[in-house]
Formats: sequence, C-alpha cells, structure tokens
Amino acid sequence: MPRTARPDGPGFENPAVAAVFDGQPAKVRRRLLQLRSLILDTAAATPGVGRIEETLKWGQPSYLTAETKSGTTIRIDAVKEAPQQVAIYVHCQTRLVERYRELYADELAFEGNRAILLDVDGPLPAGPLRHCIAMALTYHASKPTAGRGTRGKDAAGARRVA
Repeated sequence: MPRTARPDGPGFENPAVAAVFDGQPAKVRRRLLQLRSLILDTAAATPGVGRIEETLKWGQPSYLTAETKSGTTIRIDAVKEAPQQVAIYVHCQTRLVERYRELYADELAFEGNRAILLDVDGPLPAGPLRHCIAMALTYHASKPTAGRGTRGKDAAGARRVA
C-alpha cells in the first residue's frame, strides 16, 4: 500500500482515518499506530494478501483485503470501557478468536469471540500478533470450500472428475 509522507507520523491515504488516530490520547494513538504498522507490514509479508485498503468501519480504522478478498476485515480502536486498552477486532462470526485463544491463551487477552485486548503500556507481543493478523488476512483463502456452493468443482471452479 503506498504511503504518503506525513510530518507527524506514518503516511495515510485517507484523511478520515488519519483524523481518528489524531483524535486519540497520546498513549492510545502510539499503540494504535504500532498495530497499524504491524498490520500493514504483516500484509506485505504474507503471500496472497495483496494491497490493503485502509478505511473506516463503525468509525474505527479498518483494514481490508479488497484486492484479493483473502481475509476478513481487521479493525483497531481504543476500548471504550477500558481507557488503557486497545483492541484488534475481527468479525465475530469467524472462529478466529477461538483459534487465537487456543494458540496464545498465555500471551494474549481476549474479548468474547471478536477481539484481542492489549494494554497501551508495556511491550507489544509482536510475534503472536503477527500470526493472528496473518490468520485474519488469509481467513477466506484458507477456509475449506466444501459445502460453499462448489460441489463438484475445485477451488478454481473447474469440474472435478471422480
């Protein structure tokens, strides 16, 4: 994703997204910018993801695999009920948070079936987060296709022969 230089931080193509970051308290903004960089860097390093679209959904910075449709949307924001926390949100009808919990219960905190919770202070658990982000960015590409209207066809749409 091309980044436009900005004197006060990483470049944003969408001024509305930049405004959301700018409106956050300093510690929250710093942590959200770290997460943004981690998402963009992970997307760039993950095969099959393609260009990331950065936009707002529900007023939250959101990251979509619009080009390849390989993943589910990732959103980041401050946690309203806990001002010293931020969250990485994924679609609640995926099994991603369940899988994250299986893999990283000792390293990450979670909210139900929709979010990873992070404190604004302290070290960022970059390794587990990179893996979780990559899983979200490839969620649709890695899902089995059986039972999804592809009966009798392979993943590319060609007829399968028994």
